[in-house]
Amino acid sequence: MPELSEPINRETQWADANKKAVHFMLGAQRMMLEEAVFAAYATFDRVRTETHLFSEFASKLGAAHSVQDWKAMGSECGQHQLELIRRDCDRMLKHGERLIEATSNLLNNRQ
Repeated sequence: MPELSEPINRETQWADANKKAVHFMLGAQRMMLEEAVFAAYATFDRVRTETHLFSEFASKLGAAHSVQDWKAMGSECGQHQLELIRRDCDRMLKHGERLIEATSNLLNNRQ
């Protein structure tokens, strides 16, 4: 009977390999779609924030009537830009951590 069990064992190995390959491909596809959604959301958020900062800059520029006001405006707008850059860096670091974790989970589930 060892001859009969060998083909069955090979068939189950092929079935398991195919199942793992399908799960891996579906997981990779899901990750790619999640990345596309994240990129779209991040772009939209960045455009919205930049538009808000530009409108705030324009209103402050219109309200500034002296060199002192322009200095204060430049300092305040510079602080806003630095805060925006800091938030972007934090967001990208968190995204990188999430991407590494998702990739690790995808590769671990493959085995």
